[in-house]
Amino acid sequence: MRHPERRLLISVDMERYSRRSNVQQYEAQRHFRELLHEAADAVGLDRVAWMTQQAGDGELAIVPRDVSESRVIGRFVPELNRRLRHHNSSRLPAARIRLRVAVHQGLVHLDGANGFPGNAVVFVCRLCDAEPVKKALAAFPDAGVALVVSTEIFRDVVTEYPEEMRPERFVRIEVAHPDKEFREDAWLCVVDEDLAAVTVPGTLASAGQEGAAQTAEKPVEAAEAEPASSRLEHGGIRTGDIRVKGQNAIGPGAAAIGSVGRDANVGTRRDDPR
Repeated sequence: MRHPERRLLISVDMERYSRRSNVQQYEAQRHFRELLHEAADAVGLDRVAWMTQQAGDGELAIVPRDVSESRVIGRFVPELNRRLRHHNSSRLPAARIRLRVAVHQGLVHLDGANGFPGNAVVFVCRLCDAEPVKKALAAFPDAGVALVVSTEIFRDVVTEYPEEMRPERFVRIEVAHPDKEFREDAWLCVVDEDLAAVTVPGTLASAGQEGAAQTAEKPVEAAEAEPASSRLEHGGIRTGDIRVKGQNAIGPGAAAIGSVGRDANVGTRRDDPR
């Protein structure tokens, strides 16, 4: 047994494949492979170098080490979506090809006797088969791809390249397979569609909602971490062990709080000859 390698994993599954006739399945498989190869070629990816495990209605792909994650998510997936939309535009619903695509990364054995052993492989396949992903794709009849990525991929890739990845279009979902004792969070988008316009079961929050929540918390956190001398800036002035309060620290009502632990009036009255 060779040592496992850390690789990018892509699981792809075709919507409503089992409902097709034999001839429709045959044609769908042919178009499926053609579209994947054409999309990869269009963005400079060599699909021939990908290690794949075929499943009739989809595939598991192990991407070479030198392939950029951002190129796969930010360019390959949108190009695949564009080609699928064009392909489907001239076909009846029963003949259309719409895909669920899951992306994750982790350790995988490349020399398995009957596939690719590794928990990362199981993980990415669970994401691809998640109910929220199926529901999201079904909610947009003209869409080509529903993309789901693991939390690690969303954090390390999607949010780091916002101009290419559009993280604001993702929503956080719960992927649950109770019969397989699997429950994890992931991030979902339907390429070129607005998930905020529909209700998807299993949705926990959008990227925008989480970002707003984090922003709202920052002032509190910043205030707690701020030095005491800086926090007094809005309530007075500190000089050494003395803090002077009041309007500009001058005038009626000004007070000095010293290290002796008591307050002393340090203001001057207007009728005071001093």
